[in-house]
Amino acid sequence: MARGPRYRVPFRRRREGKTNYYRRRELLKSGELRLVFRPTLSNAIAQFVKAELPGDRILVSAVSRELVKNFGWKASCGNLPAAYLTGLLAGLKARKAGIEKAILDAGIKKPNPGCRIYAGLKGVLDAGVNVPHDPECLPSEERIRGEHIASYWKTLSQAERERRFTHYLKAGLSPEELPKHFEEVKQAILKAYS
Repeated sequence: MARGPRYRVPFRRRREGKTNYYRRRELLKSGELRLVFRPTLSNAIAQFVKAELPGDRILVSAVSRELVKNFGWKASCGNLPAAYLTGLLAGLKARKAGIEKAILDAGIKKPNPGCRIYAGLKGVLDAGVNVPHDPECLPSEERIRGEHIASYWKTLSQAERERRFTHYLKAGLSPEELPKHFEEVKQAILKAYS
């Protein structure tokens, strides 16, 4: 008599390391909308997602490339200030769509305090969307404005500056001016959605 294997193969997304089904179930049981924030090396994505039986439905989405296209952002789209601005943009779009409340879905990785996920969360909170959080996890205002990048720029030699900040220099932005540029783009976003 033939007998099959005694082991059980996990779901495909679990095998690929993309989904923690236990955490997802706990988030879905709450019945709240989820704020899904996914930073990559060169980008940041913020989405307000509603879980439905056929699959998740994205209600509002913002990508850090929109900062370059619509608001004149010249710095990297993958840094902490860009994550904050992406969260702010997503939060303002959500408010316009009537979304008042959500819960954070940080994904498979455990976020560290002050990371880009929490910078995006800070942007959503500043837009006026209520998301439960621990205030100690949010990055400081200096890091959100990019002052840590400006101070790092000052410590480098000229050759290292050109090698590490090529994207900034090509765009015509000195990293020393990043906090000022951040405020300009932030005001442009607030003006567009006021």
